[in-house]
Amino acid sequence: MRVAPALIPLALVPVLALAACGGGSSNSSAPAQSATPVATVAPPAGKTWMDVVAKTPEGGYLQGNPNAPIKLVEYGSRNCPVCGRFAVEGMEPLRKKYISTGQVSYEFRDFLVHGAPDLALALLNQCVPTENFFTVMDQIYANQPAFLDRTQQLVQNNPQVAQQLQSMPAPQAAVGFADALGFVEFMKQRGVPEAKARACLADQKAIEAIAKVNGDAVNNGEVTGTPTFFINGRVVPNTAAWEALEPALQAAGAR
Repeated sequence: MRVAPALIPLALVPVLALAACGGGSSNSSAPAQSATPVATVAPPAGKTWMDVVAKTPEGGYLQGNPNAPIKLVEYGSRNCPVCGRFAVEGMEPLRKKYISTGQVSYEFRDFLVHGAPDLALALLNQCVPTENFFTVMDQIYANQPAFLDRTQQLVQNNPQVAQQLQSMPAPQAAVGFADALGFVEFMKQRGVPEAKARACLADQKAIEAIAKVNGDAVNNGEVTGTPTFFINGRVVPNTAAWEALEPALQAAGAR
């Protein structure tokens, strides 16, 4: 039976533990929203809005119309099964129905609820060209069950190794987990040479940038778990699945 990270023994309590997978903030009211439909916006010539990807000043990655009137932000963790469910069930309709129209943009920001393994995947995801960020993130989520199985096997079969990794500072632990859980090999299979992957894992500027995104989320007091969604700067409370998020987008005017 697969074990979610939140249930893994203390040997894998997150190095950077700040919150839990599967619970967004419930501290704020739902966004002030209007049912007035927003207009569709044509993408740049020769492109779809899914082709438009950029790194944001806040340290996230945005897909879609950067000037979209409805701005959706997710704080997520690539090792969180609830985030994985949203990625598998929600991203396709989100893109097809809302991002493709130019009405909604989607931004992903890292929230390292599982510590060093999350940091490793965040660094490796950023190791690809910006335009490929979401393609690789989709593939990471699709492979999440295998990664979680390996995590469980590491804890059960090599508890001393898991404990040793857990005792390291987060950047060093991230490298160890990337090797132990097959992250480096995964990236090699997607065209990232091993030397480049290891350079990305050791990129101090990237580590600091991810830590800042994480710290800003903690300091705002509204991100307490993953996934946590914001629409136009306001948290959507108690929402972790597509069937709950879509009505909030529609209430904001997405059609």
